[in-house]
Amino acid sequence: MALILNDAAAMRAEVDEIADEQALCAAAWGLARDGALADVSAGEASLIEASGPSPSPEFLDCIAAAIRAGEDPLGTAFVSLRSAPTRRTLGATYTPPSLVGPMSEWLAHYKVASRIVDPGAGSARFLCAVGRYLPQAQLIAVEIDPLAALTARASLTVLGLDARSQVHPTDYRSLDLSPVSGPTGFIGNPPYVRHHDIAPEWKAWLRERSEEFGLKASALAGLHVHFLLATAHHARAGDYGVFVTSSEWLDVGYGQLARELIAGPMGGLSVQVLDARSQAFADAATTAAVTAFEVGDSQRGVRVRKIRRTEDLRGLQGGRRFSRERLRTTRRWSSLLEPKVTVPREFVPLGEFCRVHRGAVTGANATWVTSQNDPRLPASVLFPAVTRASELIDLASVVLGDDSQLRAVIDLPEDLEVLDADGRELVERFLRSARRAGAASGYIARHRKPWWSVKLRDPAPILATYMARRPPTFVRNLAAARNLNTVHGIYPTEPLSDEALCRLTRSLGERATVAGGRTYAGGLTKFEPSEMAQIMVPPPNWLESDEPWRS
Repeated sequence: MALILNDAAAMRAEVDEIADEQALCAAAWGLARDGALADVSAGEASLIEASGPSPSPEFLDCIAAAIRAGEDPLGTAFVSLRSAPTRRTLGATYTPPSLVGPMSEWLAHYKVASRIVDPGAGSARFLCAVGRYLPQAQLIAVEIDPLAALTARASLTVLGLDARSQVHPTDYRSLDLSPVSGPTGFIGNPPYVRHHDIAPEWKAWLRERSEEFGLKASALAGLHVHFLLATAHHARAGDYGVFVTSSEWLDVGYGQLARELIAGPMGGLSVQVLDARSQAFADAATTAAVTAFEVGDSQRGVRVRKIRRTEDLRGLQGGRRFSRERLRTTRRWSSLLEPKVTVPREFVPLGEFCRVHRGAVTGANATWVTSQNDPRLPASVLFPAVTRASELIDLASVVLGDDSQLRAVIDLPEDLEVLDADGRELVERFLRSARRAGAASGYIARHRKPWWSVKLRDPAPILATYMARRPPTFVRNLAAARNLNTVHGIYPTEPLSDEALCRLTRSLGERATVAGGRTYAGGLTKFEPSEMAQIMVPPPNWLESDEPWRS
């Protein structure tokens, strides 16, 4: 046993010697060049040419032994060498074995597939796992990153899977997937890229492709939703698959297309949502959802359940079955996972008589947040404000009655001519300093006119935290403090007395639960203004009365 442990330690030490991406490329090519996947793309060839000499045979043998032992040394090196922010530009979040294992087992045992497709293969973790279970299936790796594609070629070659494998270094949405006899299985972790980083032509593609299914798409959809739609396009009746994604699509507006695909043409079988406190991905703060589907299965409902541990994924069993019609008419699927809460019949959504607004964004808090008695500026431009959620959470009561402990936000008038001569001189001196510090060149400053005017909202009668590992905190704002975007402001659309506002504040604190927001890994729950507006509260006529509410 000691010898085996020593060999494993030596193996890891050798693999840890992959010092940079050039060395990783050289190692991957050294393993793949004599196999059936050696016909590389131009992008991969450029990397190989710049990678330098091949590692020693002993070093390659060490890496190959780790791959055969079920490890992924090349993928691990890729994740280590390329920072998470850089990988996120292509949505490359590598899936841990605790998810790869049960997902691969389910795919292999649900049907005998003729072909397996991984839309964002990375280092081919899923295909290597499934390939062991299905010795006859063709394996298709789609990976747009040339270095990752090389690691996939190497891993598949080492395991002897190369002769029945293909690696397509292309965008999955443009893949030409030829027909085959027998079912195709789809598996993987579709890349997560926010809509801000998706090109306009691909947003147009999303809209046009969704219309082919009679569905509507939002331009705010992330890349994982694009990949679900591409899968629905590539697949044929009888094809099936399992994907792990962020669970956001269960609830958010842009996720409607994903929900309609799962409830409709993709034939969803089950959705397993990992408990938010179980962080499935080491470098991504997201709650994972594992979704299984079979195209053309429109009879059975979809089983939905929440699980505490990745070990509970095995078999993708259990959960409450919901009809497809029920799912199509449910706006937030995560609500199906929560215990039923009794709401008095007369209660109404907060949004019926209040507006929930985000606070102001300064774009550079280091410049625009200061002390209330900052001598650099006239007092008329310094506004006491809640700048951190903790300033509400740490209050001893649900009332903010004193602003003396708060910081101030510098909110300059658009027209500096309204200032007196002394104030104008101080402000212009401050602006010269702020410009030198880069405050005028930030994204927010460049998109507001004039760049120096933060434009704080009027004081909100009620302030609310919206992101924490607990339900929101609601505070009556008697101090008339302003607020930045660290908290939301709640503004009645009709006059309410001070007593009614206090009752509303207390009721919100009693009624709000984490179930109303969207939950991320580690239990962090976020309430967008639209979600906070859905909290059920007593109507204004009760808030104005002093009678206890009859539930």
